[in-house]
Amino acid sequence: MKKRNTFFDYINILFMFIVLLVCIYPFYCLLTSSFSDPKQAEGWFLIFPTNFSLKSYQEIFGNNRILLPIFVSLARAFFGTVITVICCSMFAYLVTQKELPHRKGIYKYVVITMYLNAGMIPWVITMVTYGLKNNFWVYIIPTALSAYYVILIKTYFESIPAELEESARIDGAGFFVTFFKIILPVSTPILGAVAMFSAVTQWNSWYDNLMLVQDNNLKTLQLMLYQVIQNMNVVMNDPKTAGTAMVMNRPSILSVRSAIAMLTVIPILVVYPFMQRYFASGIMVGAVKG
Repeated sequence: MKKRNTFFDYINILFMFIVLLVCIYPFYCLLTSSFSDPKQAEGWFLIFPTNFSLKSYQEIFGNNRILLPIFVSLARAFFGTVITVICCSMFAYLVTQKELPHRKGIYKYVVITMYLNAGMIPWVITMVTYGLKNNFWVYIIPTALSAYYVILIKTYFESIPAELEESARIDGAGFFVTFFKIILPVSTPILGAVAMFSAVTQWNSWYDNLMLVQDNNLKTLQLMLYQVIQNMNVVMNDPKTAGTAMVMNRPSILSVRSAIAMLTVIPILVVYPFMQRYFASGIMVGAVKG
């Protein structure tokens, strides 16, 4: 029996190693392609960078205005995540209070928004009416409350022993003291999971920037990188500029796309290991109890 278990362990390790390679290899191809000579990076099956080159990154960072979009995206991800976590957790805590009138109806009203959507045009009109056009807060306020995050946090709050909250109230703690000093400290796993979800969403978002913000000082990194690819497509496909020295010296679209993918993925890969333990435990609690 021990030999059989050992054999199974070896097979399991081999299988997981193959799965790991399958998951990592596409990312590795992006990395090698982004650092390869743009003229020789058309193939995806690269073991090592061919003629190591930084032309793709020079094409992206050649625009001196890229630092401002990076700052805007970082600010959006930070403030958007903080406000989303605070608003969703506070709302979730409110709907768990039995003293709140019609709390079940309010909670169901929020959940319905996951299934019913008015569409793009009403959304744009609403944002303009609220004065959020060409405003940094258009990145923050519409995402301050998410039904999905509320469901996750509410489910976790309901798993906290009621005696903990009752003891705080007996000692004279009010609503906000109980929420910030008792409930939030013991809810780190689910808050970490929600923060991870929100940060990734904020970092990758660009559509609201495209629709509602024309001010270049508020342009996000994602939209700018998208415009870099679009401009390259226009220049390289224009018959008037085809074959010119400017086009011949520019990196290929594939290598630039690889470099852009690396720029957008690396920040998430840096943050994710620190949030992984909260992410796993928080999602498991919500999934089991939900």
